[in-house]
Amino acid sequence: MDTMFVSLAVILTGGALALLFARQFTLMKVATIATTSAGCLLGLVYSLSNLLGNTGTIEQSWHWLHIFTLAFKVDSIALFFLVPIFTVAPLALVYSYHYMNDKLKATRTAVNYFFFAVLVASMAMVVTASNIITFLLAWEIMSLSSFFLVVFDYQVKENRQAGYLYFIFAQGGAMILFAAFAILYRYTGSFDFDTFATIPESIKLLVFILAFLGFGSKAGIFPLHIWLPKAHPAAPSHISAIMSGVMIKMGIYGIFRIYLLLQASTPLIGEIVLMTGMVTGVLGVVYALAKQDIKQLLAYSSVENIGIILIGLGIGMIGVSEQNQTMAFFGFAGAFLHVFNHSIFKSLLFMGAGAVLHKAKSKNIDQLGGLMKRMPVTGRTFLAGSIAISGLPPFSGFIGEFLIYYGAFHGISNHRVPFILAILAIVSLAVIGGLAAACFTKVVGLAFLGEPRTDNAAQATEAGSSMTMIMILLATACLVIGVVPEPFIRLAFAGIKDIPHISGYDTQSFLLIVRHIAQTGAIFIGLLLLISLFRKMLYIKKKIDSGPTWGCGFTQPTVRMQYTGTSYAAEMIDFYRPFVPVKKIYTGITRIFPGKTTWNTTVEDVAEINFQQRLIQPLLKILGKLRWIQHGKIQLYIAYIVLAMIILLLFIAVP
Repeated sequence: MDTMFVSLAVILTGGALALLFARQFTLMKVATIATTSAGCLLGLVYSLSNLLGNTGTIEQSWHWLHIFTLAFKVDSIALFFLVPIFTVAPLALVYSYHYMNDKLKATRTAVNYFFFAVLVASMAMVVTASNIITFLLAWEIMSLSSFFLVVFDYQVKENRQAGYLYFIFAQGGAMILFAAFAILYRYTGSFDFDTFATIPESIKLLVFILAFLGFGSKAGIFPLHIWLPKAHPAAPSHISAIMSGVMIKMGIYGIFRIYLLLQASTPLIGEIVLMTGMVTGVLGVVYALAKQDIKQLLAYSSVENIGIILIGLGIGMIGVSEQNQTMAFFGFAGAFLHVFNHSIFKSLLFMGAGAVLHKAKSKNIDQLGGLMKRMPVTGRTFLAGSIAISGLPPFSGFIGEFLIYYGAFHGISNHRVPFILAILAIVSLAVIGGLAAACFTKVVGLAFLGEPRTDNAAQATEAGSSMTMIMILLATACLVIGVVPEPFIRLAFAGIKDIPHISGYDTQSFLLIVRHIAQTGAIFIGLLLLISLFRKMLYIKKKIDSGPTWGCGFTQPTVRMQYTGTSYAAEMIDFYRPFVPVKKIYTGITRIFPGKTTWNTTVEDVAEINFQQRLIQPLLKILGKLRWIQHGKIQLYIAYIVLAMIILLLFIAVP
């Protein structure tokens, strides 16, 4: 474990170098990126070597302030979650070299790099913590550092509001976690995670539900997801990549870890997780389909993928309660593999969105178009990420979902509730996959194909070399994982090897199926390349003319006649009402010679609406009536403090 702490020290040193060289912009970026990336690569080598080797559980602890103990424990689950942390972070840093290129914001950029290093180190501490004090300390550092990363462009009002909303949800989730851990400490009298299983069975469900809500707020489960589509458009794109690709998975880690630690026998936990995953996945992708802001769309897509991961975990938990080892093994393995895959293709998509924003000066897909010709690397890599996130073979998203499908189909043999839930899980995954394909067909079709809809889109050029290099690397990874999936599936199997309910499961027959899938994918790629080569050979000496697309009778078509994102998705969105309320504004035609008319369609988040109507507005009304307490008289403020102390002392004194 010493190697991991050395890697964290190097990462934090990289963050400190950013502050030290803040006045020397280029040197600051080079020194920070090189040092922090070196620390991440050291941590990645440590994680992979221990995960794929036969190394057992490693523990280490120190006394802190002579009162508390900072305790760390590394098992296969922690090692697996360290892999995406240490993989995505250096890639995001290299991408940022050309992305963060405004010398007028040199100090702000240095601070951003510093908090980036703190975020990476704190996430690693979260997954290796083995007692309450260590975990909550790392969790709070992670939340605070990511808040400062979100408000990078704090001069923009919307970005500040997004940061405040994220902060409220982060701290609200933390308060719920404090409540869950307080109950655990009440019954165990210990801060150690290993004591959680000793609490009464009747209390375990309550503790899990509280922890599920607290961790779910960070993960973005429905309806606690509303901070994601606000925070991701506000943050720089490489920050959105690591927050969506990695940080929200800390919520997934927390949910799974508390489930294992409690060792609860009730099947209700798995049912709650599975049903939440189905709702989160379907509604997440529907809202993504409805959005025209490309970064908001990707944020809602992250909600969708959290739903897919929860479906896998729920299937695994139900398999454990039903003593169906195959269902449990592949549910957990599929969820773990999707955690890794999502970190790759979602980082790629956010980086692609960042390149588009940099060069086309817009996040609205209705103001883009024709970027595939002007930004060919960005367009093709974004297309690869879109295929992967849609779960289509032979790209990476397919194989993770295939494992979850495999586990779900093995749950059909059970009776009663598990049978129904397994069927619903399969249907939900199919619906999510279809809607995801429609969603990213919309993005690629409107933003990268067709004709430019604005002058900025028409004048766009390719992004900087550090940005395109990382996007090519990530797109290649999406294809390699899909075509050669066995090593990555073995990585997921290694991640769950320390789970007692499924240890010793024989995977040889399944790996044979995987090899057949890999061969099919390789044959498909080979045929595609041969057909492309044959087509190119046929056109070598032929003259190729170009002309306008048939305009359906129009002699002077304009770019405004192209499909919009709203019209493309309208019928699919209407199917999901009232869960997806659509607000339409139409001024109408009231005169013989009408003036300017307005037609505007917006899709509102039903969770956000209910938070505002049922929680925020009543709370503001109550607080408004208590405004008289804040009168500005210092003497009465002191009296409040004294009165509160007296009440607390009386409460303590009464047995």
